[in-house]
Amino acid sequence: MNAGVIFLVNLVTTWYLVGLIWMVQCVHYKLFDRVGGEQFIEYETDHANLITPIVGPPMLVEIATAGLLLVFAPPLIPRWVLVAAFVAVVGIWLSTAFIQVPCHNRLTNDGFTRADYQLLVGSNWIRTILWTARGLVLAYFASKLMT
Repeated sequence: MNAGVIFLVNLVTTWYLVGLIWMVQCVHYKLFDRVGGEQFIEYETDHANLITPIVGPPMLVEIATAGLLLVFAPPLIPRWVLVAAFVAVVGIWLSTAFIQVPCHNRLTNDGFTRADYQLLVGSNWIRTILWTARGLVLAYFASKLMT
């Protein structure tokens, strides 16, 4: 497999997700508490159905290519960087599975609660920071690979 192509796909996918997570964190989640109580469950259900296809496949591509980079490492990228980048992806997945998805499930089933809303918005910073850090590290090494 071509390490450069794997790296490029990982880089592009990560930066797509960086942009998406910042939009979700700073715009989309900030509007959740402005939806009326009667409409919130429908809104949250629609959110889950609409966001999944635009975040799920890229997350799968990102974790797969991050894993492949551990095997097919591009030159000039230290192994520890690739391991740390993979650990960040795993952290994002764990945060998603054990914090954000359960919050969304409770918001879908029970309706809006301030506690779940605040936990969702506050804990989402975990993913926002990890994705941003990954993106910056990958961009740095992309610049090294181009020179």
